Amino acid sequence: MPQGHSRLGAGGRSTPSPPSSPRFRHGRNKSSGGGRGSKKSLVEKLVLAVVSAVFRRRGVLLFAPVLYITGMVLYMGSFGFDVGVRMNAGGPAPPGSVYRSPQVFEKLWPLMENESNSSFNALTMAWSQTLHQSWQPCGSMTICQTGSKELPESNGFLIIEANGGLNQQRLSICDAVAVAGLLNATLVIPIFHLNSVWQDSSNFSDIFDEDFFIDSLKNNVKIVRELPEDMLQQFDYNISSIVNLRVKGWSTRNHYLEKVLPRMKELGAVRIAPFSNRLANAVPSPVQCLRCLANFEALRFAEPIRVLAERMVQRMTRRSSEGGGRYVSVHLRFEKDMVAFSCCKYDGGEEEKREMDIAREKGWRGKFRRKGRVIKPGANRMDGKCPLTPLEVGMMLRGMGFDNTTSVYVAAGKIYKEEKFMAPLKLMFPYLQTKNTLATPEELAPFKGFSSRLAALDYSVCLQSEVFVTTQGGNFPHFLIGHRRYLFGGHAKTIRPDKRKLALLFDNPKIRWENFKRQMQAMLHRSDVKGSELRKPGGSLYTFPMPDCMCKQNKMKHKH
Repeated sequence: MPQGHSRLGAGGRSTPSPPSSPRFRHGRNKSSGGGRGSKKSLVEKLVLAVVSAVFRRRGVLLFAPVLYITGMVLYMGSFGFDVGVRMNAGGPAPPGSVYRSPQVFEKLWPLMENESNSSFNALTMAWSQTLHQSWQPCGSMTICQTGSKELPESNGFLIIEANGGLNQQRLSICDAVAVAGLLNATLVIPIFHLNSVWQDSSNFSDIFDEDFFIDSLKNNVKIVRELPEDMLQQFDYNISSIVNLRVKGWSTRNHYLEKVLPRMKELGAVRIAPFSNRLANAVPSPVQCLRCLANFEALRFAEPIRVLAERMVQRMTRRSSEGGGRYVSVHLRFEKDMVAFSCCKYDGGEEEKREMDIAREKGWRGKFRRKGRVIKPGANRMDGKCPLTPLEVGMMLRGMGFDNTTSVYVAAGKIYKEEKFMAPLKLMFPYLQTKNTLATPEELAPFKGFSSRLAALDYSVCLQSEVFVTTQGGNFPHFLIGHRRYLFGGHAKTIRPDKRKLALLFDNPKIRWENFKRQMQAMLHRSDVKGSELRKPGGSLYTFPMPDCMCKQNKMKHKH
């Protein structure tokens, strides 16, 4: 193969560019034709027709402003008002728009207590054993082999900057491996950007096992710790002197081959910073396989993290003796910045509002005060966008059948008003642990002040749990769900709550315990069914590793 070409081949027909981000894909589709958009269009046409007719006739121009204002009133009146407006108007709040979970807990708590220490615990029967196909990692990732024992001569050096928190950095690293393989480039160990939110100054080797990473990928991608002396000299020993190519988000294979590769061959080295989400989800199989190999096989945490994490898992298992060594892990996103960013309202009154306003201004400097920006806490709650409180997580789990003997590990940063909000969760689950209770202060001391290293400890303990509960989305659960599928025969063993339904249930202080339990157990069953989902076109293999990273086994598991 001539130097300068991709050794991974065409991989079939070229893949068209996806939208700028998968987050906007559904929203764009909804805007085309029918529904609310059609109603808006008809009203606009009607108003414009009336105004145009008036302007064509002399002598009635004075009435044009009146007609215009009348049309705008009709136009605005054709839409439902915001939840907040209706609540302020004095009418009843729409179901699910108000945080009433404490009142629901007050009613249900005595009934939960009556079922404590029951003979049935959902921990032992959370996942059904019905007939299903089993998936396993594809051995030594043979589908990644390029057919040659030695890598061809490199087309140049690729330098990327991984930004964000632990798992956003992980995303950048794995995508960089895939791009390096695609371009037949030599990848320089990624540089970690000091994020203004995470404030973690860790380097790659502080978080990941650098030697293991390089060795695991040596047959697929050449990786070096730093640029060689001659290249450094060429750029005056200043990495920032290397051309930074501004690559758009979710760029296709063809973009890299047509735009990035020629510049790399011309200059000898190129830089892409920032690099997060710079490679499309839909790429040819050989490129996907490099992502699989990097994420599931080559990336492991640095030894200090692994050693402490293994101790924490062992301690968690020993303290879960009543559950046969099994435990539930919960990724609890209820830190002050998350609550502020969600624009949701809880039960803290004016003090909470003042604190959230300050936090939003500190973290996002005017973003939430822009002209036309309306904060809609009621609508956010109804739409399932509010972070679950520890109280709500506890009620959900107790309703699903996890009793008070269940060991629970909570992965989280500093919980907002921790003493207040964590108290009911600890009441429902006395065997609750965190990294601060599983590890000694001396063991945690080297990790303090390094949020990504602390997140790596949480990730490791959650990875080995029998049940994982995600409460608010983000890169942490997305990567963890996929990693658990990879480890557990293709099933995520993850509870993904229906937060829209929960908003309605937690807004009903009159709900009966039997009805609440039935709804929660149905939610657990849906999570079980969706645990083995395959990747859909355009989906991320980091969350859905089948079929790209895993092979189907013929052996069937039968119900006992």
